[in-house]
Amino acid sequence: MARGSRTFSGTVYGIDLGTTYSCLARVAADGAPEVVPLLDGTMTLPSVVLFVGPDDYVTGESARALSRAQPEDVCTLVKRRMGDGEWRFVSHGRSWSAPAVSSLVLKALVIETGFNTASPVRDVVITVPAYFGDEERRATKLAGEYADLTVLDVINEPTAAALSYGFARLDGAGPVSLSADGQPAGDDTEVALVYDLGGGTVDVTIVELAQRRLAVVAIDGDHELGGADWDEKLAVHLSRAFVAAHPDAEDPLDDSAGGQALILAAESAKRELTERESVVVPVEHDGRRHDVTVTRAEFERLTAGLLHRTVELTHAAVAGARERGVQRIDRVLLVGGSSRMPAVAARLGGELGVPAELHDPDLAVAKGAAIYGRKKSMERLLAADLVTRGQLVDGSPIELADPGDLQAACQRLGDAYGLSAAEVRRTVEVQVLNVCSRGFGILALDRYGEGGVVFLVHRNDRLPISVRRSFGTVYDDQPVVTVRVVEQGGGAESSRPEDGKLIAEASIVDIPPGHPAGSEIEITLRMGFDGILELTALHEGVADRPLTVRIETSAALSQADVARERAQVGKVHRRVPLGKDRPQGDGPEL
Repeated sequence: MARGSRTFSGTVYGIDLGTTYSCLARVAADGAPEVVPLLDGTMTLPSVVLFVGPDDYVTGESARALSRAQPEDVCTLVKRRMGDGEWRFVSHGRSWSAPAVSSLVLKALVIETGFNTASPVRDVVITVPAYFGDEERRATKLAGEYADLTVLDVINEPTAAALSYGFARLDGAGPVSLSADGQPAGDDTEVALVYDLGGGTVDVTIVELAQRRLAVVAIDGDHELGGADWDEKLAVHLSRAFVAAHPDAEDPLDDSAGGQALILAAESAKRELTERESVVVPVEHDGRRHDVTVTRAEFERLTAGLLHRTVELTHAAVAGARERGVQRIDRVLLVGGSSRMPAVAARLGGELGVPAELHDPDLAVAKGAAIYGRKKSMERLLAADLVTRGQLVDGSPIELADPGDLQAACQRLGDAYGLSAAEVRRTVEVQVLNVCSRGFGILALDRYGEGGVVFLVHRNDRLPISVRRSFGTVYDDQPVVTVRVVEQGGGAESSRPEDGKLIAEASIVDIPPGHPAGSEIEITLRMGFDGILELTALHEGVADRPLTVRIETSAALSQADVARERAQVGKVHRRVPLGKDRPQGDGPEL
């Protein structure tokens, strides 16, 4: 086969499933990541779902445009509800969990990009906020499964953005050495602070970039704070100005349709103020109109408290990095659409003493996920080749293969897909090292009989991690041992159970009598790169029956609920407004 005659087709797509906008990316034939355009040529799809009936829904810009007519049926900011097992969105007599609503966004994204992909979108890596906990990550994977996608991994959004940055900088500027030719590019390591202010979440991550190595050092964030909060502040200001001008008129925020219109107007004004010093926002409601002039300085005063909260998170992440021996910041990268606000770069630059620079704010995360997906795909193909030839034990990482066997496998893969063996080798040799976003512990009694949390996994511990610790039974002949896993609730670990979040509970049962109080219970907590937890518990009296739990959290749906929702997602139809191009088989027109 002539080299270059065939592009690599083991495609794993990267998806940025955002709070306000989503997009899908791949690695192109030339090895560069690219976002796949939608049918209308735009790159991002609004993460909005409007239910127009019990069996029909609209997504994206169409949903935003129609939301004013049906404000009670439009679902926005659903990402903030991921991991909340009790939350449901109810419309037209149907209830939807956060993963189910998110799956409709994913399905729409796959349909919209379908005509522009050389291979079907099936295997994906989905990004999540770095500060997402175990429950939110599981919910994200479930959303992908509902959308008939195979979620190979989830990757933190700032990590993905840093991957995009590291692979894109091939001009030799600065000491980043994730270069295409695998050669050192200056200093050994560059430390970057990735500030990711999206529509609904904020993450701050400190990463070290070195020779084919990206290592996350420390993270902090808040998945209840994002650009939508800036929109809300401005919407309240617009409403007050309207009421002051028309005191006998209804407050627009007291009406769901009026409130929806104000939020959309505020978001538009926020975008304009990134480029202009002032903007005039027309507010129409209750048969009245008032034009409100908003200056950038005024907007920044209104939202100063929100920005300050993100700065506090930034300093917390920097402090976490210092605790781990990283004392400097070489570069500040701004990603996420809301990071375009001029006040963000100005404030961070002043606080950190390093100029803050925008890095492809809307698309970097998806591109980085695609880069990581390509790495995962090549690793999977190489592993399958080596296992088939008896050169690797099934389930083992390819690094354990004989170097000569691995090189030969890289050559075979390169020959099959028009790549050089060196390119394959460089791709799979890139290391992406992650850390845990929260601490996790076990609820246990102290010597005084008081319950407290004993942390086994700590925030910013390197992943993957496996921690083993021994505990003891409480009384003689104890027949049942219940193990409760608690997730860190705030910015710092607390032994008080009420300060954390109980995420899992499992029991060792039928322990035979004859074991005194204090009999050993060995607990092991494991967490993989994806940040999802696994528990193993072993009592010496039932050593042949260890308790192994792929943790079912409080946010997990029952098997019956999952089956019902999967069927519900499969039955509904996505409608497309008249005149909008769409793939064959999409839903009816409006």
